[in-house]
Amino acid sequence: MTSKSARSERVPAERLPVARVCVDVPLPHLDRPFDYLVSSDDDAVAQPGVRVKVRFAGQLVTGFLLERAESSPHGGKLAYLDRVVSPEQVLDPEVARLARAVADRYAGNLCDVLRLAVPPRHARVEAQGKNGTEPGEGELSPADGDTTAEPAGDAAEAAPGDAAVEAPSEPGAGPGDQPASVLPPGKGLPAAGGWDSYVAGAAFLRALEEGRDARAVWGALPGEDWAVRIAEAAAAAVRAGLGAVIVVADARDLDRVDRALGAVLGEGLHVALNAALGPAERYRRFLAASRHRVPVVAGTRAAMFAPVAKLGLVVIWDDGDDLHAEPRSPYPHAREVLLTRARLAGCAALVAGHARTGEGQLLLETGWAKEISASRDVLRNRVPAIAPTGDDPQLARDPGAATARLPSLAWEAARQALKAGAPVLVQVPRRGYLPSVACAECRTPARCPHCSGPLSLAGARDVPTCRWCGRASADYACPACGGRRLRASVTGARRTAEELGRAFPDTPVRTSGRDEILDTVPGTASVVVATPGAEPVAAGGYGAVLLLDTWALLTRSDLRAAEETMRRWLSASALARPAKQGGKVVVVADGSLATVQALIRWDPGWFAARELSERRELGFPPAARMASLTGLPEAVAELLAAAKLPDTAEVLGPVPADDDQERMLVRTSRSQAGALAAALHEAAGVRSARRAALPVRIEVDPGTLF
Repeated sequence: MTSKSARSERVPAERLPVARVCVDVPLPHLDRPFDYLVSSDDDAVAQPGVRVKVRFAGQLVTGFLLERAESSPHGGKLAYLDRVVSPEQVLDPEVARLARAVADRYAGNLCDVLRLAVPPRHARVEAQGKNGTEPGEGELSPADGDTTAEPAGDAAEAAPGDAAVEAPSEPGAGPGDQPASVLPPGKGLPAAGGWDSYVAGAAFLRALEEGRDARAVWGALPGEDWAVRIAEAAAAAVRAGLGAVIVVADARDLDRVDRALGAVLGEGLHVALNAALGPAERYRRFLAASRHRVPVVAGTRAAMFAPVAKLGLVVIWDDGDDLHAEPRSPYPHAREVLLTRARLAGCAALVAGHARTGEGQLLLETGWAKEISASRDVLRNRVPAIAPTGDDPQLARDPGAATARLPSLAWEAARQALKAGAPVLVQVPRRGYLPSVACAECRTPARCPHCSGPLSLAGARDVPTCRWCGRASADYACPACGGRRLRASVTGARRTAEELGRAFPDTPVRTSGRDEILDTVPGTASVVVATPGAEPVAAGGYGAVLLLDTWALLTRSDLRAAEETMRRWLSASALARPAKQGGKVVVVADGSLATVQALIRWDPGWFAARELSERRELGFPPAARMASLTGLPEAVAELLAAAKLPDTAEVLGPVPADDDQERMLVRTSRSQAGALAAALHEAAGVRSARRAALPVRIEVDPGTLF
């Protein structure tokens, strides 16, 4: 067999083109492109964005061809590309620039980001539309060495509804083709009572239609069909001949957006990306976007890197949801990736949700984005009646409201709603039956005698079981007093549903949680007990929404506990009917708390400004930039010793972490964020060049700090 270098020996090496390749070797000190010669046989297919195989340190590794050059600054002899895996240009130049910026921001490696951005290859799926043949589902080309392994980030999500697939196109369509950006006359125009209900809402759509880089933070009204509003914004961008990328937190939200895009845009103009689709179908839809056959791409977290021609709009819904944070290195957040993408592409951006995060408030205060919100008159017509159970007037009427799990105010609101034939939503923070129990005599928390893990009850007739090791403790005895009876410390959703079923014996009671999530419920008398994020939509809205066990959310030892509580309360309360239609929300909490006050007034902007002001005083994100270093003490100390941190950097810690590890925090001003990330990445490169055996996990702006 003739070698590639022999086949190209007739052409002097100095006259051959050069390919700059990002090799899939996740070592920080090798995080740079490497130059390879392109043989005359590969010259036509070795284009930027294709997958290639190269020899690196004696091994055959995969990589992406980033760009072509006439020559290389490398003084030594260059190796040839081993082969081009596929002529499919799956890595857009715009996405490649974005990936480099994301890697730099999060002190990570480019190859790790590209692994998040481009799904694994399916050779036969690539052939679809190229030669007119239909590929076998999930078949691969073994010679390419590709894997069908699905990225783990969104694998637990349920598959969305029927999504639009790629529109028919001529064989050989490639990334240079223009998106199908022309809508039929009158198609995709905003409905009355939609965006025009918001101050600056109509102006935002006009800016999108004119192709301007409008950037906004949108606070959706309660009862809003937010998926349709987002689809209308995407349609405005399409009318301007531009594309849009829409990112939501989970498959339930994606299903809503998918249906809304199909109704507003029509068929063939969008794809919905979700890891739960399966490797072959997901790759087929990715190719529809990569070949620029659709102008709009919606999806869960991984869609933040979706290729779109002439990007005009990026949208993220509910950016405070922790599902937007990528759990794989370099741990980017979808909001930050999309905002970086908007800056690099010069396109419009929309950060949307019922609640507002500190990061969203910072965008407004710095002037980077403008606010889209409803006037108070419109808001009063849309919000439900919201009342706490812990204020003085209520305690005077019901002295037991301070300690009761379901005070009389909440009970009466549920009874009236059911009497009127409306459904009732009950939000509880914990799933299961009794996730935490204690001794009935001395109130000592019940712990597993084997591993000291917390005991729980899965049902009324079940024995206590450890939540850590899974061992049953049928003969449990309290080590403090010897008592054998247990009582509930925390009540879960299933136990709550059981209690409400006895209270309302003639009313159907449903549960919605991680094990079984309901999408919708009929607008008839029923009780729905749901954990946060699993609340189904009721036809016509809920007559009453009860927010129970609020202490479990408010007392969490987390910097974002209050912000997360506000987000979960607003998301559930937004499902209630307006007050004029009898809708009520009862929050079992003290009415003097800032979170409760913001909920009563439906003022997430005031609450976000308050939170940001407090974090600015304390030097916490997003007012400052922080990096977390986790590993064994000697490894963390070695990395800090090698890091040339900015002068303003402040090292905090150590604090204990899991598995005998420790955690150090490095804090600096936002103006020094780039310098901090560069210093940490350079220090990681020094350690990898020295072949340090002990790893250190580097997270910039981690989701949890303590």
